[in-house]
Amino acid sequence: MAESLLPLLAGIIVVGIAAQWLAGCVGLPSIFVLLIVGMLVGPVGGWLHPDELFGDLLAPIVSISVALILYEGGLTLKMSEIAQVGSVVRNLVLLGAAATWLISAIAAHYILDFSAFTSALIAAVLVVTGPTVIAPLLRHLRPTGPVGPILKWEGILIDPIGALLAVLIFEAMAIAQIGPPGAATAHVIYAVAKTVVFGGGFGLVAAAILTLALYRHWIADHLENAVSLMLLVCAFALSDYMQHESGLLAATVMGFALANQRWVHIEHILEFKENLRVLLISALFIVLAARVDAASLATIAPTGLAFVAVLVFVARPLCVMVSTVRSDLTLRERLFLCWMAPRGIVAAAVASVFAIRLEEVGHPDATTLVPITFLTIIVTVAIYGLTSPLVARKLRVAESNPQGLLIVGASPWARQLATVLQREGFHLLLVDSNRRNTRDARMTGLPTYTGSVLTEQALDRIDLGGLGKVIAATPNDWVNVLTAHRFERVFGRAACYQLPPNQSGKESDRHTYLHGRWLFSDQMTHHALEKRLIEGYVIKATRLTETFDYAAFLDRHGETPTPLFVIDARKRLTPITANTPCDAQPEDTIIALVKEPPAHSA
Repeated sequence: MAESLLPLLAGIIVVGIAAQWLAGCVGLPSIFVLLIVGMLVGPVGGWLHPDELFGDLLAPIVSISVALILYEGGLTLKMSEIAQVGSVVRNLVLLGAAATWLISAIAAHYILDFSAFTSALIAAVLVVTGPTVIAPLLRHLRPTGPVGPILKWEGILIDPIGALLAVLIFEAMAIAQIGPPGAATAHVIYAVAKTVVFGGGFGLVAAAILTLALYRHWIADHLENAVSLMLLVCAFALSDYMQHESGLLAATVMGFALANQRWVHIEHILEFKENLRVLLISALFIVLAARVDAASLATIAPTGLAFVAVLVFVARPLCVMVSTVRSDLTLRERLFLCWMAPRGIVAAAVASVFAIRLEEVGHPDATTLVPITFLTIIVTVAIYGLTSPLVARKLRVAESNPQGLLIVGASPWARQLATVLQREGFHLLLVDSNRRNTRDARMTGLPTYTGSVLTEQALDRIDLGGLGKVIAATPNDWVNVLTAHRFERVFGRAACYQLPPNQSGKESDRHTYLHGRWLFSDQMTHHALEKRLIEGYVIKATRLTETFDYAAFLDRHGETPTPLFVIDARKRLTPITANTPCDAQPEDTIIALVKEPPAHSA
């Protein structure tokens, strides 16, 4: 058995990672490709049979994997992001979830002809959205304003709530069938209290233990990720033992508490969990999709599509409208929130777990729970994933040609440049792994992100809304090269710029296919820019006119000015590169590094 199991598990991992790589290459949501691959190797091809492969271990493996995914999501939740949208997020995960559950349950009962119990259960499962789908979509869309943080927080926070709701319904229905009147209501209240106490309590305790251990240096560096994983599993298992499915809340709370403490750095833990999440999602979706019965899916498809239509066109809009009453969101932002609710890994995992439980008690709807869930996932991912870019541009919550700058490297010259551009009305973000640089930038009122843009989680954590170009401006040439190369898929190669390398000649020419467009001039390296600041040069914005054109600008400053950017009359920002000399016209604004002529005394 072990000899045949090992190649099968290895095959699942290899196929899952390959599917995610393929999805990235063709620009599709990875979950969409993973579902297709899972169904091809499972119900269609018949090569993978998860129930025979894992047996009774399937449900626990799925539950722990989902907890790890939610833990990683919790690590990305920063209180600073939710300062302006906290009430909307709260309403979405409470009032909105209740509205979605009610409408979904009614639709399941009358459209799918499910029993009241199964309708309530499937509605609870489908309350959750898909953070593993939403995060890549937000990365691609780069929406402006508060909609990005709202969707990210909703996707992560609502997952344990949906799972808990499914548990409460499952247990309440079982008690209602055998217990006295009122027993189910009392059980639900008791279970919610236990979930909050044990889920929140164990999550906070685990986070506190890990924070203290890291702060006191009680853990060797190479064991920090392992201890983090151990504490997560302990918190999840203990909480889940005290109250079913409360472990998911413990995992989310632990991640959230770690993300918002200020005593220790957890970037390395987050990076490890990001890599682990990719591996888990790759394997989980294939395994869960392989459990779908193709015949049941085909049978339920006609009515299932009508059911999904109710979720998309009725439940989600009502959820958003109820949750955004009296908020400061514009109508366009509310409409975009209405058009973003894909289901993902948690819905698939919870449905699979409860399908197993229903099969154990011989419930007649056990075979339909998973097919309708996966049909919902496939359709919602396809609808939102393929149409949301167009919808975002039409509603103007994402710019078709954003002019903002992502400046990687917050050295003094970059901070001075950012200050000038911010005064001109451009959105920008300074990123640096040096905390002193980002602290100095924040002191001058510039938005910053502390960390490396080369880590995978940086793309999920950095708000790219309104940003259309990247400038790699660190003192490290290879970091600049890798930064430009990394953001090609985000902004496009033409919008990726970097400072010329400090080394010259053949060494830099060997890697022209990797680096971005060289800024300013071949000689304007990071060292050269910093040297000019020391010599008294400043970065200044100058408006050109018919009487004071670019030639007059050069005459005033002699041969010393270095043009950096041109802002045309339509507020379009164009960087000057080594291959595109400055051609500023009247009515343009030129951003240049200049040395002001000395003032003449009278």
